[in-house]
Amino acid sequence: MNWDPRSLPSQAGRTIVVTGGSTGIGYWVAEQVARAGARVVIAARHAPKAAEAMAAIRSHVPGADVTHVPFDLTSITSVRQTAAAIGDLGGADVLVNNAGLVFSPPRRRTTQDGLELLVGGNFVGHFALTALVFPVLRDRVVGLGSYSTKMVRLDPDDLMSQRRYRPFRAYAFSKHAVHGFAFELDRRLRAAGDARKSLLAHPGYAVNELSEKRPGVVIESSGWVRLGGYLSAPAGQGKDHGAWPVVRAAIDEDAESGEFYGPRDMFGLRGAPVVGPPAPSSASPEFGAHLWALAEKWAGIEFSLPSAG
Repeated sequence: MNWDPRSLPSQAGRTIVVTGGSTGIGYWVAEQVARAGARVVIAARHAPKAAEAMAAIRSHVPGADVTHVPFDLTSITSVRQTAAAIGDLGGADVLVNNAGLVFSPPRRRTTQDGLELLVGGNFVGHFALTALVFPVLRDRVVGLGSYSTKMVRLDPDDLMSQRRYRPFRAYAFSKHAVHGFAFELDRRLRAAGDARKSLLAHPGYAVNELSEKRPGVVIESSGWVRLGGYLSAPAGQGKDHGAWPVVRAAIDEDAESGEFYGPRDMFGLRGAPVVGPPAPSSASPEFGAHLWALAEKWAGIEFSLPSAG
């Protein structure tokens, strides 16, 4: 199918939840699906930022139906409250697990539940939200992947960085876990004969400086950062374009469960969204099963799907 990210199929009558939808890639996902007619639920931690994002969407998409529910991915208690709020809104057709910590602290830190901050937030928080929302999820869940998984070797026995902590290693481990969960959920859905989908997407090399302007939403960078962003134009793209693979994974009717969308160019940095390969280690069934058991333990939430037959 020839997918045009600038001319999306109508999403009228559908509800799409975007975690972290108040800024960055998440904001652009929210704006673009709102433009396609979806009812958008922004799940975000800071209410003032969410209000700014909703105002920006409404100013560019007159009549947009957008609302906010509180969400803190570093607290399982908060995740439970978010899931209940989504249920009160009538559930969702699509859950986009976009929120995440990108900049790792120099030293190992933990979430409110005592989990390593990057894996605990980027992965366990979204595992818990997905498990709790799944009974009222009608179509699909989309995880935010990363090519950092091809740069850092997976150590399945030290995901929480208890033996050794390195900032970028912890971030890559969190994305290995996001990948492993998405592919394992796909396998379990297929085994259960469940028509719902589990997909992944990554934005490539996307920076604010190359994005359309959204005052109050796109944070103004320092002069040197802006210069670096502009100089990256040949290899990168704006976050508005970085949202394209996520949006395609979220709404393309022809997208198949288990697919991983990213930018078209040969390095996966920029361009229209297409299906690409994941890192083999995080896509393996062995890692997926291992990860699922750990996630249930870490989150304190059982996430089971009945087997077919």
